[in-house]
Amino acid sequence: MSQQEEFIRVQGARVHNLKNVDVSIPREKLVVITGLSGSGKSSLAFDTIYAEGQRRYIETFAAYARQFLGGLERPDVDKIDGLSPVIAIEQKTTSRSPRSTVGTVTEVYDFLRLLFARASDAYSYNTGKKMVSYTDTQIRDLIASDYQGKRINILAPVVRSRKGHYRELFEQIAKQGFVKVRVDGEIRDLEKGMKVDRYKTHDIEIVVDRLQVTETEDTLKRLDESIQTAMYAGEDVLMVLEEGQEDPRFFSRDLMCPESGISYPVPEPNTFSFNSPKGMCPNCNGLGHVHQVNLRKIIPDPTRSIRAGGLAPLGEYKKSWAFKQLETIALRYGFDLADPIGDIPDEAMEIILNGGDERFAVDSKSLGVKRQYRIEYEGIARFIQEQYKNSDSTSIKRWAHDFMDKVTCPECGGTRLRRESLYFRVDGKSIADLAGMDIGELAAFFEALPEKLSGDQQVIASEIIKEIGSRVGFLLDVGLDYLSLNRGSRTLSGGEAQRIRLATQIGSQLVGVLYILDEPSIGLHQRDNNRLIRSLKSLRDLGNSVVVVEHDRDMIEEADHVMDIGPKAGKHGGEIISEGPPEAILTHPTLTAEYLSGTRRIPVPSERRKGNGKQIRLTGCTGHNLKAIDVSFPLGTMIGVTGVSGSGKSTLVNETLYPIMNAHYFNGVKKPKPYKSISGLEHIDKVIDINQSPIGRTPRSNPATYTGVFGEIRALFAKTTEAAIRGYKPGRFSFNVKGGRCETCQGGGLRVIEMNFLPDVYVDCETCNGKRFNRETLEIRYKGKSISDVLEMTVDEAVSFFEHIPKIYRKLKTIQDVGLGYISLGQQSTTLSGGEAQRVKLATELSKRDTGNTFYILDEPTTGLHFEDIRVLMEVLDKLVDKGNSVLIIEHNMDVIKMMDHLIDIGPEGGRGGGTVVATGTPEDVCASSQGHTARFLCRELYPEREAVEENATGK
Repeated sequence: MSQQEEFIRVQGARVHNLKNVDVSIPREKLVVITGLSGSGKSSLAFDTIYAEGQRRYIETFAAYARQFLGGLERPDVDKIDGLSPVIAIEQKTTSRSPRSTVGTVTEVYDFLRLLFARASDAYSYNTGKKMVSYTDTQIRDLIASDYQGKRINILAPVVRSRKGHYRELFEQIAKQGFVKVRVDGEIRDLEKGMKVDRYKTHDIEIVVDRLQVTETEDTLKRLDESIQTAMYAGEDVLMVLEEGQEDPRFFSRDLMCPESGISYPVPEPNTFSFNSPKGMCPNCNGLGHVHQVNLRKIIPDPTRSIRAGGLAPLGEYKKSWAFKQLETIALRYGFDLADPIGDIPDEAMEIILNGGDERFAVDSKSLGVKRQYRIEYEGIARFIQEQYKNSDSTSIKRWAHDFMDKVTCPECGGTRLRRESLYFRVDGKSIADLAGMDIGELAAFFEALPEKLSGDQQVIASEIIKEIGSRVGFLLDVGLDYLSLNRGSRTLSGGEAQRIRLATQIGSQLVGVLYILDEPSIGLHQRDNNRLIRSLKSLRDLGNSVVVVEHDRDMIEEADHVMDIGPKAGKHGGEIISEGPPEAILTHPTLTAEYLSGTRRIPVPSERRKGNGKQIRLTGCTGHNLKAIDVSFPLGTMIGVTGVSGSGKSTLVNETLYPIMNAHYFNGVKKPKPYKSISGLEHIDKVIDINQSPIGRTPRSNPATYTGVFGEIRALFAKTTEAAIRGYKPGRFSFNVKGGRCETCQGGGLRVIEMNFLPDVYVDCETCNGKRFNRETLEIRYKGKSISDVLEMTVDEAVSFFEHIPKIYRKLKTIQDVGLGYISLGQQSTTLSGGEAQRVKLATELSKRDTGNTFYILDEPTTGLHFEDIRVLMEVLDKLVDKGNSVLIIEHNMDVIKMMDHLIDIGPEGGRGGGTVVATGTPEDVCASSQGHTARFLCRELYPEREAVEENATGK
């Protein structure tokens, strides 16, 4: 390879905040790009190199095809040489669809479906016997040999166990020239006007032929013709009935049970798909669960009367049609609406809940005549079920949902598939059995499978098994041995989802590709990190170039080449401040080098807070993989929940504790995972959850609108003298509504020029010159600045500009305190890095007045943060706790974990191997316990002098 081709050379990169960067990235190496959050790492890796790779790929398409794809904007770069095909694995959340599972995301389930369609054995769900299928010739030969010298009837089944009088069917059969039929086991002549009892279930077969079986050629020819006729009339199924016998024998071109005659269609991959009508369970539509009305939610207290609000969906008595109907039912069944519900007759409750339609007469004592009444009532339970299924209104659906429970589908038992699909087996296992196995068990099953298959099956399945083996192998390599294929994507932790995406993308083992990964260590425990690094190195060793945007210390130290972008963030970054092998980087005077070499550290607190003596205690948590654990959260402290990926941290905090607290303080509707009891909620007055979901994804969203500070700024501009004279309200200063915005670009500041076969071009709007507002609006000034000038200010500039306006100053100061002083107020949310977006969200919550009694929940707040950013963030959180608030953090980053006052370590492993509390107490207590994986890595941070001793234990 020539010197030119050994590097990817980028010249003159100016995307976002990059300052004319020239860089050479070595090929077929593991390269880490690091630096402060917002310094320009993603701008170089994704918005320059990946964007150009994608653009070049699309440029290879014909002009006709490109017009449908929409052009990709050329990144602002002079030249990129030596670029390979690029695959990016970005920070994106997995699918929230209930139909998405680990199996579908990794494509292992697709190969399983193919295996079962081509190499499985079918069994009858009635008798458990193996199903058989025949060709017409095989059927003729079997009849000729098994019924030799016997007199037989060849029958074509047309009705199986169905009600009806079938007069038209009998007429149709007669028109086709047949003279006899077999009805419910009795052979009868066809007669004019013939019919059967319409209210009974019937079996009807056409008698196609009656003959004596001999070996003559004429008999065999006649058999051939009769078989074809019977197959046509009976839809590929026929029956042979020997004279004098009662039980016929079935033959089918499809798979069929030789005893009961039930047949299955020939299997295809869709037969085993819960996303296809051919394979999904008809009761739950392939979801594995159904919503059922819970009568205890409709009648929470049977001692209350209907009049007093005993029926929760209806509430207390009022003059309405529903209560009028209930009064009619009470008249019919002799009770009063003031009676306790428990005393109402059962048949009346049946009508109240499930509906009814009947007429009845009641003697009127006052008039001396009979009065006619009609009960025409849908029933409360049926109404709720109907509204949940068919209503277009989200609020009505939510109302109905409150009276329902999510239960496992009774028909498919949660397997999502129709009954027939579950009776195809490979080595005695159905596809649902395999989907329910741990990945580790599945790998062992497929290793042993080839020897257990018959000759033909072995040939057909060999390639499929090889594909499944390689994909399952990669899932094992990144430590996902505890997951099963039927696990829903929405139940995965952040770390699991990230590694599954990795397994899908790099399990294909391509060669000569440039992989760009965006912080693959997010949500990964230090133990899993080593596995991840090994996987990336094996990918590199195949002959690929691997570029990783990363802050993780282990990843930086294990890289072949490191590039540090800085020196600071935003406008103050965008330059390559050092590059080279990790050892060389340590000698450079940069923040990254100082943290890596240990000259600068995030200090361990000299003493841990004891808290205020109060606590929230949660007992009997059993959601997902939690094993009935009891946990105490000491208030007035900083609490850390740790453990390996998939151990149950998010289940405990985000799916059990937070929904309980949210429902208690704010009437939240999300149902928590199962638990026994909770105490101590009275000790705090509100809960705030800051999770990993992104902020706005449109160019109109920006930090000023998201944090709510822009509303205050608009109100301030509306109060200026000139605005008051002109009658401008705050809406005049919004770029999202008509009035004050520039109508040419509709407040976007940019205009899109469509170029048909070329990429769209964005240019500043010629009317407002990118300022978003019209001339009249821009004439209103506060301290010499227009509303557009304010949006272009950085947060640092805005803090000093608005320091005398407390409402605005408080929100801006919080954004500055979390380390985002360099971003501009009007910067598009789509251009914020993952770490910046997370901190904007954090600043929004922190700017709300805390009561000194608030419970904050943060899910991995260090996402995308450099060591220095983490130090700034922890200072902000420390101040919160010092005021008396409680902060709970789910975290893997040891720099954060070592600063906690109280740790709850869940594990010891992920999935079924987790879900127990391994250790609790201060970081020193957890380290001393030596239980679980966290303790091992935590000791390194707390006692760096022991690191050499610990090195052997980690197996690094």
